[in-house]
Amino acid sequence: MTTSTPTPVLEARNVTMRFGGLTAVRSVDFTVNAGEIVGLIGPNGAGKTTFFNCLTGLYVPTEGTVSYKGTVLPPKPHLVTQAGIARTFQNIRLFANMTVLENVLVGRHTRTKEGLWSALLRGPGFKKAEKASEERAMELLEFIGLAHKRDHLSRNLPYGEQRKLEIARALASEPGLILLDEPTAGMNPQETRATEELVFAIRDKGVAVLLIEHDMRFVFNLSDRVAVLVQGEKLVEGTSEVVQADERVIAAYLGEPFEGAPGEAEAAEVEAAEAAADATGTTSTTSTKGEGQ
Repeated sequence: MTTSTPTPVLEARNVTMRFGGLTAVRSVDFTVNAGEIVGLIGPNGAGKTTFFNCLTGLYVPTEGTVSYKGTVLPPKPHLVTQAGIARTFQNIRLFANMTVLENVLVGRHTRTKEGLWSALLRGPGFKKAEKASEERAMELLEFIGLAHKRDHLSRNLPYGEQRKLEIARALASEPGLILLDEPTAGMNPQETRATEELVFAIRDKGVAVLLIEHDMRFVFNLSDRVAVLVQGEKLVEGTSEVVQADERVIAAYLGEPFEGAPGEAEAAEVEAAEAAADATGTTSTTSTKGEGQ
């Protein structure tokens, strides 16, 4: 019997992110293969979102490279999206005064070819592309169960539906890999279960999934593999069973020290440095509508 070799979609090599003298992510190697759901977990201050930001071009890694399907990605969010990686954010970033349909259409912009003059003149080419985009957007709204709310303002949606809409907008860019940053944050058990089913459905459509999540049951139920970050370093990676049984993981979540672990004070400093960088714009920031503002 032959065993097929996994095909890497995302490859991060030696990714390091420093804020001044503080290291938020240190020499992380990471791979997501086609058809996989991979979970990324770790205590607060572990560097998970910083690592996501390095993967999607929001941050320029101090060291290391990020590749998608064998091509090194430029550290620009819109180019990462064009290449085939989409993401959602820990804090919902919908366009509040746009309708549900309009929010998804924003995510289509990286896949439309019409230029400025075509848009201004609204010729046959523009109208054809506009119709195709709307049809695709409606397919995605059907997929997430929000087609009946296409004309509702996104700000009027319940919280769980706003989360779904953000996922639909990310899928509108036709990614081969989607990164979900805490997709069940603030959800009740019923909404969490619906999100779990949605993630499986996304994978079944051929899109690989990488997710950050604090809900351990959600992560372990979904993931083919789980990686654990602690203080910016990858502590362990493996199946859900392997990770759950690792004493170092248990110690990290219980706050117990283990050999070589940095202290809580360093974690707090890293979190403060990340917040300061975001506030002052000292690192690259999102520049595309599809990524959300």
